[in-house]
Amino acid sequence: MSTPLEIDSTVPHSARVWNYLLGGKDYYPVDRLAGDMLCGLFPGMVDLSRHSRQMLARAVRWLAGEAGIRQFLDVGTGLPALDNTHEVAQQVAPDCRIVYVDNDPLVLAYAQALLTSTPEGMTGYVQADAREPDQILASASRMLDLDQPVALMLMGILGLVSDYDEARSIVERLMAQLPPGSYLALYDGTDTDPAYVEALRRYNARSGVVPYIARSQELIARYFDGLDVVEPGIVPVSRWRPEALAEPPEVACAGGVARKNT
Repeated sequence: MSTPLEIDSTVPHSARVWNYLLGGKDYYPVDRLAGDMLCGLFPGMVDLSRHSRQMLARAVRWLAGEAGIRQFLDVGTGLPALDNTHEVAQQVAPDCRIVYVDNDPLVLAYAQALLTSTPEGMTGYVQADAREPDQILASASRMLDLDQPVALMLMGILGLVSDYDEARSIVERLMAQLPPGSYLALYDGTDTDPAYVEALRRYNARSGVVPYIARSQELIARYFDGLDVVEPGIVPVSRWRPEALAEPPEVACAGGVARKNT
């Protein structure tokens, strides 16, 4: 088990910066400065963040509804925000069970806000790094039945793993221990917008946070190798089963949902 870390309010952290971009309130001044820097470099960052969060909600709603999933393992959940996984899932099916995973001690401090649940369901929290798949699954197995289908959610965190092969290994190791009928839901930033890529380059160099790597949509699609990708495929998050009738804008973040059949 990971040793709990002290909260360092002098260094920005990705979970807190993301919370700021989503309009949350759980961050420190240094996180706000880092978020403002990124938005100054790439004004579309707030829209990208919010389209990503909206895709998470739509994916969870689909998984709990049409796909019939009742267990969710949300790795890299971040701080409580609008439409948390358990809120969306339990609105559809009150008996859903959700386990959140993050390595930020501030997320642990605020975990009580994530641990609310319907009487029929359950929410739990594991403090661990995404690079610790075995620990994540061992801890989650005390709260989820890993012999039954699970939706693994890796939303916007694999860009924080600088080595692509390691990022793919994380997905493969986690999915390998989940049974057939499980799903992978994932999105990450893409290199489709040169302004976004340049903003990340300058942000990574100046902000002091863990660098975030934008990858091609093709590389993101390879996270789903061996799985049955559901429609509409691996697409910009704004275009994954949008609820609005108008054509949504394209954003530099792509993802999808896929089923493990064997």
